[in-house]
Amino acid sequence: MHVLVVEDDARVASHVVKGLKAEGWLVDHVADGREALFRVAAETYDVVVLDRMLPNVDGLKILQTMRASGDSTPVLILSALGDVDNRVKGLRAGGDDYLAKPFAFSELLARVEALSRRKGVVRETTELALADLQMNLITRTVTRSGESIDLTTREFRLLEYLLRNAGRVVSRSMLLEAVWDYNFDPQTNIIDQHVSRLRQKIDKEFEPPLLQTVRGMGYSLRT
Repeated sequence: MHVLVVEDDARVASHVVKGLKAEGWLVDHVADGREALFRVAAETYDVVVLDRMLPNVDGLKILQTMRASGDSTPVLILSALGDVDNRVKGLRAGGDDYLAKPFAFSELLARVEALSRRKGVVRETTELALADLQMNLITRTVTRSGESIDLTTREFRLLEYLLRNAGRVVSRSMLLEAVWDYNFDPQTNIIDQHVSRLRQKIDKEFEPPLLQTVRGMGYSLRT
């Protein structure tokens, strides 16, 4: 499952992101309303956890924009504004559920899981693939052209994120947040080192190369 957390409070965001990742979710996090609009337009999510009050573009405007564009992704609104009038405004703007702050993570998780089951559809992905590269998320195995590839836990998470975003360019900052849980200078070479090792394993003995470096922007897994 892939969830987007839109929250500008660093403490709350860290709590939610770490908790969801511990439950096995693939999590992206942004702290800015404008960046949130970009993400929901560019990527597919199973659930969006959306703070109501955000820099640049507020949560209700994000919701209205999503629904106007035909995006029906389930949205859980988080807000310190927990009175009835504000809950009604959030739901009428297009929210599927509303959780007032402060909240228990267990309740948030239950609500996110419930939203992921909306309309009787559970979009549980068990396999990811690009060309002859295949990843099984249940057995935690990776093969290319039928040949088994041994990856470390970090390399597996890195490849999983790249496969889920195949064809798109992902920045170093996005990888640091999604794979390392870090939030620091994206120019650090930790990303380059791991990408280099991953490339050696999935591309060196195979054709065509799949893991591309996009100069000045990041990386892309594509044919």
